[in-house]
Amino acid sequence: MRAALSLLLLLAATHAEHRGRAYVRDKVCQEFQTLGKEDFRTLTIVANSRKFSNATFEEISHLTREIVSLAETCCAEGADPSCYDAGSSALSAKSCSEGSPFPFHPGTAGCCTQEGLERKLCLAALQHPPQPLPRYLLPSNQELCQAFGKDPKNFADRFLHEYASSYGQAPLPVLLGSTRTFLSMVSTCCISPTPTACFLKEKLEGKTLSLLTLMSNRVCSRFMVYGKDKVTFSYLTSLAQKMPGASFEELFPLAEDAAEVFSQCCDSVAEDCMQKKLSEHTAKVCSALSAQDERFADCCKGKNLMQNYFCISALPPAPAPKLPEVQKPTNKQLCSEEGARHAKRYLFELARRHTSVPDAFLSKLYDASAQVRGECCSAKDPSTCLDSKRQQMGEELPPFLEKANQLCGQYTKLNFLDFKKRLRESLAQTMPEASPELLGQLVEQRAEFASTCCPPNSPPLYCTSKV
Repeated sequence: MRAALSLLLLLAATHAEHRGRAYVRDKVCQEFQTLGKEDFRTLTIVANSRKFSNATFEEISHLTREIVSLAETCCAEGADPSCYDAGSSALSAKSCSEGSPFPFHPGTAGCCTQEGLERKLCLAALQHPPQPLPRYLLPSNQELCQAFGKDPKNFADRFLHEYASSYGQAPLPVLLGSTRTFLSMVSTCCISPTPTACFLKEKLEGKTLSLLTLMSNRVCSRFMVYGKDKVTFSYLTSLAQKMPGASFEELFPLAEDAAEVFSQCCDSVAEDCMQKKLSEHTAKVCSALSAQDERFADCCKGKNLMQNYFCISALPPAPAPKLPEVQKPTNKQLCSEEGARHAKRYLFELARRHTSVPDAFLSKLYDASAQVRGECCSAKDPSTCLDSKRQQMGEELPPFLEKANQLCGQYTKLNFLDFKKRLRESLAQTMPEASPELLGQLVEQRAEFASTCCPPNSPPLYCTSKV
């Protein structure tokens, strides 16, 4: 995916400035000429839609036209050597002008107080947070063909924008492969004498790539928000809740392996990094856990490792087994070099005893644990500090876990209408003075939270903010 590298150079405009402006121009021009204008343009739409996921189609179109025009003009034979630098400076000035047609970002104003290289670097670093949930809805086959037939180029551009902004955390090679496959399917099947059969065949053949795009967008969104260490913990507790009978020693290496895959592949421009590494990871999970758990064994039966991974990630939590009371780590353990691991082990034990507590709640506990260790282990008297926090935690933690476990446990077991009915009954008992209107609002709020944040692979930023 050399093309992806070239576009990142182009968008940053000056990240390689320390190696000379000519280097940036020559590299971009080489790729522009290798790809051709249309493929370069496609890549520009995808990369900008990922970067500015809240931007409108019109804003992305404006930016794309400017970037492609800059490359086309400054890469032409005989173009002035200063053309590229002058053009990128004009682009940054346009970004800072009143009523700029480019994607809006609240950080733009701060960048525009700077000048020259600093301004360009600042603007290049801006990007929107990922979409909490993919918003792209696949139209019916008939709707696809109608839109395609009306204006194929506009259809393709709009699809690239909507799909890339919805699945913007998927690695760029995965995203490009997915969009290319989809557009090829539409252009083939919409002129086929049997479009329904054609769409069915193409969708079945592209199922692995579709799953890879969906799953890699999820895991890379989580990796971007959490970072490697917290993703390891999140993956660990997810496995613990699906298989609460397994030990920390069995599951922790698998969680570390998953986090390593995400760290290597989420930003990689290697063509097959995510599919290859995630398949290898899935094989390790199946090898380690299939013999212990029937549900994992069922997921691992298939020959398609991507589908096996999707199956495992979608498994609901298992019923919590009867286990002895959790052994809390000692103050000495928490403040030792292995303190983080002791804290993870303790939270792991809580997760396998409360298998319906969602990731967003466990994430809050993880953050609180790290904060306590940071405060107390550097205090003059660590033990007194930790003992005080333990007392507070002992009072607040059980009801916190119980409420979360009950809410998501009921959501998992009941159909949605029964869940909302049970929710209303429970709230009416705890809030007998509440009006029917208030009860209705609370039921809707909690039902919306449960439907988004109780299932596996819930959006981390959105759900953590709603806890």
